[in-house]
Amino acid sequence: MTNADHEQRPERPSEADGTAHLFRALGKQIKVLRERAGLSQKELGAAVHCGEALISAMERGVRTPQPDFLLRTDELLDGRGLLAAAVDDVREAQAKARTRHPEWYRKYANLEAEAIELHDYSNQVVHGLLQTADYARAIFSQRRPFLDPETIEKRVADRLARQQIFERWPAPVCSFIMEEAALQRPIGGRTIHEGQLRQLLRAGRHRSIELQVMPTDREEHPNVDGVFTLLTSKSRQQVAYTEVQGYPRLITEIEEVRLITARYGILRSQALNVRESLVLIESMLGER
Repeated sequence: MTNADHEQRPERPSEADGTAHLFRALGKQIKVLRERAGLSQKELGAAVHCGEALISAMERGVRTPQPDFLLRTDELLDGRGLLAAAVDDVREAQAKARTRHPEWYRKYANLEAEAIELHDYSNQVVHGLLQTADYARAIFSQRRPFLDPETIEKRVADRLARQQIFERWPAPVCSFIMEEAALQRPIGGRTIHEGQLRQLLRAGRHRSIELQVMPTDREEHPNVDGVFTLLTSKSRQQVAYTEVQGYPRLITEIEEVRLITARYGILRSQALNVRESLVLIESMLGER
């Protein structure tokens, strides 16, 4: 496979079948109904058990409103079936989205979307599932060779779409170990960096997500071989995924996965615990 092949990253739904127009239209309808009901984004979020930022993203058409959300919101805002009528179209769009990834990435993308557990170790940047749009955009903008603006926006949209796994119920059990150096790196500048750290604090307070930081001053480290992700599928099979310089590898061999899992366990024991990690991030923001 050539480097050019590896650059064929997942497209937005709009590129594959035009469904982004559906999500933008739904977002506008949600906003009109919310404002007619006299609710703020924060108040609507509290009523349907999701965050203000998610409501904002859905109204802007950059996050997909889930069928359950549409049904609850339609009833809450007295939509008279306006949002509920789109449920079948959203489900069809989601099914198409699952197949929009290139073949080399598709199997992992499907596993991630339906995983019941996800555990990740990152050492250079924050994991994509935890990134803000601005942080992701800064990463793609700095990639060499340079990407054109349209491609950058496609990549950002796809990365944000993956974050919908946190909106499932039951939510997958997730843990993330990040090197302290990755959190200290101000990718995109001070404002974007601060926004990313605040996003990590929000994620770290989610009951299904555990964040841990590996301090730079640790004298021992059980994993200097690079980043990896451990996924457990609905069938309870655990696999590992790695990607180095654009070359991906999905590991299914039981013994290899066992060794990576053991390594991850040692990483967790040597990293700061969850509370200590959040305190460290707060200190980076000057809040401690």
